[in-house]
Amino acid sequence: MSLNTSTSADGTTFSIHVKGKFDFNLVQDFRLAYANVSSDVSTVIVDLRETEYMDSSALGMLLNMQKLLSEKVSLFKISNCRPQIKKILQISRFDKKFDID
Repeated sequence: MSLNTSTSADGTTFSIHVKGKFDFNLVQDFRLAYANVSSDVSTVIVDLRETEYMDSSALGMLLNMQKLLSEKVSLFKISNCRPQIKKILQISRFDKKFDID
């Protein structure tokens, strides 16, 4: 399990890539990943392309991130979900708070 971050060339999109299990073990790393997001960032993308498992603490981490950044970030996206993870997000009604693709 690991996290990688990247910022677009124009500085407006910040991405967090989660690899492996997205669970309680990532709480501190996930928080640190977005702690210093620039005020230029308007979109945050959480890329779950390489995420094979997600639990309820991951849902909480996503909500905490959104709450903390909502004053400066206008769009939160969760992208590249595997079918079982997309189902968890839909059951939890995260499609109402995040743009999920």
